[in-house]
Amino acid sequence: MTTRPVPVLSTLSRRLAGIEAAAAGLLAAAVAGLILLNVATRTAGAALFWVDELAIYAMVWMAFLGMSITIQRRSGVSVTILTDALPPRLHRSVALLIDAIIFAFSLFLLWLCWRWYDPVTLASFSYSVDAFVGETFNFIYREPTQTIGVAKYWIWLIVPLTAAAMTVHALANLLEALRSPQAAPMS
Repeated sequence: MTTRPVPVLSTLSRRLAGIEAAAAGLLAAAVAGLILLNVATRTAGAALFWVDELAIYAMVWMAFLGMSITIQRRSGVSVTILTDALPPRLHRSVALLIDAIIFAFSLFLLWLCWRWYDPVTLASFSYSVDAFVGETFNFIYREPTQTIGVAKYWIWLIVPLTAAAMTVHALANLLEALRSPQAAPMS
C-alpha cells in the first residue's frame, strides 16, 4: 500500500489553521478576562470604558479566525438533504463546485481588501496619509477607535489577514478535492 505525498499547500493550510486556532483560543481567554475586568471595575465604581471596546475587537478577531478555520476544516453549517440524495459522481461535482465557489469568494474578498487598504496608492504618496486621503477620499488610515485611540486600520487588519488565510485554505481544499477520487466532504 502506497501513501500519496501530502501537497505543500495542504501542509501550509493545516499549519496556518493551527496558528489561527491558537490565536483564537488566546483571544477567547482575553475576551473572558476583559469581561471579568469590566465587571470588577464597574462594581468598584471605577469603570474602564476602553475595556468594552477592546473586548468587542477581540471577539471580532476571534470570529474571523474561527471562520477561516471553518473553511480549512470544511466544517461550516450546511443543509445536505439534496446533495446526500445525489449519485456519487454528481455529489463529487457539487462538492468541487462548492470548493470552487469558496475559493472564488476568498479571492474576491482579498481583492476587496487590497482595494480598501490601497497600499500602492499610499506608497505613491510616500505614506503621507493626508495626501492619500486628499486624493482618494479613503479615510481608512485616519479613523481612530472610540476609546482606545488606535487607528482603526489596525483593528480592521483582521479582514485582509482572514481573506489571505481563507484563500490558502480554500485553494488547498479545492486541489485536494481535485486529487481525490472520492467526493470532498461538504460538512
